[in-house]
Amino acid sequence: MLAYLEFEKSVADLDGKIADLNAKMAAGDAPAGARDEITRMETKAEQTLKDIYAKLTPWQKTQVARHTNRPHFLDYCNALVDDFTPLSGDRHFGEDNAIIGGFGWFRERACLFIGHEKGEDTETRLKHNFGMARPEGYRKAVRLMRMAEKFQVPVVALVDTAGAYPGVGAEERGQAEAIAQSTACCLDLKVANVAVIIGEGGSGGAIALATANRVLMLEHAIYSVISPEGAASILWHDSAKAQDAATAMKLTAQDLAALGIIDGIIPEPVGGAHRDPVQSIANTGDAIAEALSALDGMEPEALRESRQDRFLAIGKSLAKA
Repeated sequence: MLAYLEFEKSVADLDGKIADLNAKMAAGDAPAGARDEITRMETKAEQTLKDIYAKLTPWQKTQVARHTNRPHFLDYCNALVDDFTPLSGDRHFGEDNAIIGGFGWFRERACLFIGHEKGEDTETRLKHNFGMARPEGYRKAVRLMRMAEKFQVPVVALVDTAGAYPGVGAEERGQAEAIAQSTACCLDLKVANVAVIIGEGGSGGAIALATANRVLMLEHAIYSVISPEGAASILWHDSAKAQDAATAMKLTAQDLAALGIIDGIIPEPVGGAHRDPVQSIANTGDAIAEALSALDGMEPEALRESRQDRFLAIGKSLAKA
């Protein structure tokens, strides 16, 4: 069942009335002209949704990016990758289900697909720790990316995490070092890599997989060094000011494209990816294919240097801003 966000109340009311009339029609108890009324309300609901999503605030985009019905890594993987074979373990401590990675065929091209998985219900969210990886998740990512490099297979990363897991055990096992090693591995790869922020791109937990030749974002995804709630707590000692923080942080795809942080924005269906996951996943697949094709023919060292130059240029441009 679709969950409505707070700012979608007007659409929820219309959809509720439509559902009531449809139920009455099915029961043969509908008033005269019910079909025309349903058509009118459906048109109004569609237009209302378009109007709302045409002017979302950064905080509203944050809510959309976190929507529980939004497609996650496994949804994309199941739809886009043939013969996906997941690989487990970091060969140091154990397995981390917050990051899933494996090899498969994407549009007749062998690829490593890796990314954060949040889960879709209580059981799977707990299993995947809400997409918040521990050190072994990032060490597994390094292992798989090096394997992809060995066999000259491009890397596709789908990022969707509020951040790396901040628990005591994770810190004891070297969380910061693991994130740094994963980021460094991404920078050093001599194969093409493409990253897509499909929901939340939170802090180092995101950039550990998103340091790529091409970085794309879905239209209503977010990407930031810290969550709006965390920033509000630090700046104003009041997490209730998250809305103000979201606006100040420039975390939307549109803001980041203007700053040159990302390379492109993938359009979402009206009302967000959660309303039409099939179309959203198809759009993402097309964007990944285009990005990989643009990198075809580049020599291994050129891919590495181009990626490093890309991120150095970001730092220089932001230092001047």
